[in-house]
Amino acid sequence: MKNVHDIRQKTRFCVIIPVYNSENFISDTINSVLQYAENIIIINDGSTDGTADVIIQHYGFDLQSREVIENCKCQKNANIIVISYSKNRGKGYALQQGFKKALELGFTHVVTMDADGQHLANDIALLTERTQKNPDALIVGSRKFDNPNMLKGSRFANNFSNFWFRMQTGISLPDTQTGFRLYPLHRMGNMRLFTNRYETELELLVRLAWRGIKIIPQEINVYYPPENERLSHFRKGIDFFRISVLNTVLCVFAVVYGYPSMFLRKIFKT
Repeated sequence: MKNVHDIRQKTRFCVIIPVYNSENFISDTINSVLQYAENIIIINDGSTDGTADVIIQHYGFDLQSREVIENCKCQKNANIIVISYSKNRGKGYALQQGFKKALELGFTHVVTMDADGQHLANDIALLTERTQKNPDALIVGSRKFDNPNMLKGSRFANNFSNFWFRMQTGISLPDTQTGFRLYPLHRMGNMRLFTNRYETELELLVRLAWRGIKIIPQEINVYYPPENERLSHFRKGIDFFRISVLNTVLCVFAVVYGYPSMFLRKIFKT
């Protein structure tokens, strides 16, 4: 096992931003992140609006088509890499592409955040500070659920998700649905995921818990714009169905693999 001090000394993090049809938000999101992070990987997940054009125009990419070329670097004073593909494949797939690229570039940790402006970039420091003391842990942003601007449906969905996560891992978390997280990439390696869309973030939480990776909640702030200005690609029917199916599968695997695996890791401290 690597020495914790060595891991702290070699910590390198980047920010991964999956984006789909966010032309009105993506520029402000990137600009805010650049105040707190030098390295950004943007995953343009098959956007059909002007998202790609905004990225090209604002960040100086010299491209010959709307199809942003993988591993294109920004011509400004920031290390921005864009990965793009023409067909929307889902947030989970976008995250996997970001993880893969971050590994190739030698990053040990990645911060993931949404492109809709609700996550505040100044909270990146809260996550990275926790990592300095817990380099092997997954740091999970925890929203304040007493915010009057939060939709009631979001509170219910989070309580529902928290319940199933506790059933599958025995761990209680205040917010299992946030996308603002800091992943210990050096502990994950080339982890193969089985889901591609919104349910991927749940799969990641559960499977990393089964691997014995400590999960630490960190309180964060969230900006909730007026309801008519909010951007959401969550499809209440099909995406909720996908999450329900995943929860069922994970409950089964928790019995035959998850809990036994956590027990053995605890006994042998692996």
